[in-house]
Amino acid sequence: MKIAEIFYSIQGEGTLAGVPSVFIRTSGCNLRCRWCDTPYTSWSPEGGEMTIAAILAQARSYGSSHYVVTGGEPMIAPGIVELTHALEGHLTIETAGTVYKDVRCDLMSISPKLAHSTPQGSWAERHERLRYQPEVLRRLIGEYEYQLKFVVAAPADLEEIRAILGEIEADRARVLLMAEGTDAAAIRERAKWITEIAKREGFRYSPRLHIDLWGNERGV
Repeated sequence: MKIAEIFYSIQGEGTLAGVPSVFIRTSGCNLRCRWCDTPYTSWSPEGGEMTIAAILAQARSYGSSHYVVTGGEPMIAPGIVELTHALEGHLTIETAGTVYKDVRCDLMSISPKLAHSTPQGSWAERHERLRYQPEVLRRLIGEYEYQLKFVVAAPADLEEIRAILGEIEADRARVLLMAEGTDAAAIRERAKWITEIAKREGFRYSPRLHIDLWGNERGV
């Protein structure tokens, strides 16, 4: 598997925000989000090939009981099924929800990409065609404990979020809204109106603790 990085930090987003966790970040993605905050796993994939045994040895060395397999898009990584079944402890998989694999996980953290994620240029058509796969989303939320994290850039995004939730019949109590951005000040400004939407709609607001604490840095 091509791995961009393995590190020990706290979960910055979602319902487990603040939990110390080992992050295993695969390199490679089937999408190219305009605002991608890990371009070294998508636009310009970095990292080296590691065996499952080597990944497990490094991940276990931190002594944590929580693991997060993220990306890029981990569900397209060769060996992802074997890796998830080998990892012991609480396992979160962070995915855009465009690909199904028979993985093991305790929390499927799904972040469907909205229209504002589509880039300009040569990747636009492919990204737009792949970014939303309702059949895959229905299967994931039907088979796994899940949360739905939506990256929100503008109030108008709510209409698209409502449409997605209606089509896939997701539990609104499992929906989290998260501000788009890699700057703590910009995220705080967006949070002011995003939290009002969350209150009105019965969603949850998700912080981005790693940005608050360390900024847009790798390995945190």
